Formats: sequence, structure tokens, C-alpha cells
Amino acid sequence: MASLLLIAGDFVEDYEIMVPFQALQAMGHRVDAVCPDKREGDRIRTAIHDFEGDQTYTEKPGHDFILNATFAEMALDDYDGLVIPGGRAPEYLRLDERVLELVRHFFDHDKPVAAICHGAQLLAAAVSLDGWRVSAYPACAPEVHLAGGDFVEIAVDQAIVSGKLVTAPAWPAHPAWLARFHELL
Repeated sequence: MASLLLIAGDFVEDYEIMVPFQALQAMGHRVDAVCPDKREGDRIRTAIHDFEGDQTYTEKPGHDFILNATFAEMALDDYDGLVIPGGRAPEYLRLDERVLELVRHFFDHDKPVAAICHGAQLLAAAVSLDGWRVSAYPACAPEVHLAGGDFVEIAVDQAIVSGKLVTAPAWPAHPAWLARFHELL
């Protein structure tokens, strides 16, 4: 099975880190969850985003997530794929050049990448999305367009594959998103 890197930070969406982290391991993959400036055993805080009929999602405190690897000690060549959860973390992770280099590595080496929800913010900051079909939380559509990508509106429980990239709008898409990513691996 594959060795996967999951990049996250404080206030990552709770379901979008917990579910992929556990489900991909249950499928037999090794998943190393890292955060810049944090070490194995450190905690990151999560937020639960829910869809309750308002104009946008609501946000509630989530669980603490314990990292199982150290950002500064990872060797990118050891990983077969990248997982980018959403939430608020991509908003500030995209300001870290080391994170952008990490994302570029997976694109440059044609390795599978799975991004969900606001994870598209990190994609758009790191690489040109010209020629890529990308889904994300609808509020990320302008960033996908500005990065040259083709933003694809799909149902919240669906995922889209474009080359080695699989994206989805939000956590209700986990079954489709994770299945498509597993197929790419």
C-alpha cells in the first residue's frame, strides 16, 4: 500500500482530517500527518463546519488532533501521495513557502493529490491550475479561476478526478473522494 502525507494546521476541518486519516489507514495505507513548526505528538485544534441552511457553513469547536509525524523531518520522496484537508488551515498554510514547495513536489513528480473543500486555496497558491478541473467549497471558485483552473460545481457528496488530482466540495463527499483517491494510488 501507499505512504501518504497529510498536511494540516490549526483549525483544519475536523471531519476532513479525522476521516481521511483513519479511513486511509483502514485501507492499508500509511498516513503521516504533519503541521509546520510542530512535531510528532503535538496537537492541532480542529473546527467542525456544518451546513445548517445559512448562507455559509457554521463553525464549532472540534476535537484536538495529535500529529503522528514531524514536518521538519519528513522526506518528500518517501511519499506516494498527498492529502490536503480543508477548513481554515489552508488559508494560512498557503503563506508558508515550505508548504508550497511540498505541494509543488507532488505535482512535479506526478503523484496523486487529494484536496477537499478549502484545500483548493493551497493548490491555487502553490501551482498553476491551468488544465486542471477542480472542485472545492464554492467560495474557493475565484481562487481556482485566478490560478487558471476550471472550477467544477458538483454535488456536495461527489468528487472529481483530473489527472492525478481528486477534489471535492466538502466532507459529505468523503466516500466518493476517498474511493477516487484510493483508485489513483
